[in-house]
Amino acid sequence: MTSPRERMVASAALLIRERGAQSTAIADVLAHSGAPRGSAYHYFPGGRAQLLSEAVDYVADFVADKLAKASNSLEMLDGLTRFYRKNLLETDYRAGCPVVAVAVESGEPDNANPVIDRAAEAFTRWNDLIAARLMADGIAKDRADEMAVTTTAALEGAIVLARAARDTKPLDIVHRQLRDLLEAELPT
Repeated sequence: MTSPRERMVASAALLIRERGAQSTAIADVLAHSGAPRGSAYHYFPGGRAQLLSEAVDYVADFVADKLAKASNSLEMLDGLTRFYRKNLLETDYRAGCPVVAVAVESGEPDNANPVIDRAAEAFTRWNDLIAARLMADGIAKDRADEMAVTTTAALEGAIVLARAARDTKPLDIVHRQLRDLLEAELPT
């Protein structure tokens, strides 16, 4: 059984992926999670910024777990793509990446912003896991680092394009191109 706090974090992540960070209010999170009204500031004394930061961490852990479970690079890429495709279709193209949403919607980059910092940490973590998997499959570190950034940027961009077009074609194209690139790089 999950606690009201855990439900609130998961609800925040789900709402952000569909509505964006700016359009996700604490009242919405309370309603979605079924948490008692007074619980928001009890569990998140840092307010909305703390809740958004923890939602980013929740998503970062979820995706990192998927990346870590892949037994090889192709399985990792195929699994991520299947997951993103399924989310797009099941939500009628409303589901994006909550980490992207907070990265682009959480205020001025010149000012200290813990939510944007958390988003940067999430992307770095994912890129490091992708690069580690690529290196485990025989790709040199420098190339693996570059391919990890390319993979993350391409998949995240494809999700945005798919949402806008209300079609998985951009995701399917990016998946095919990344798979071709990966197959060409993997030692035989």
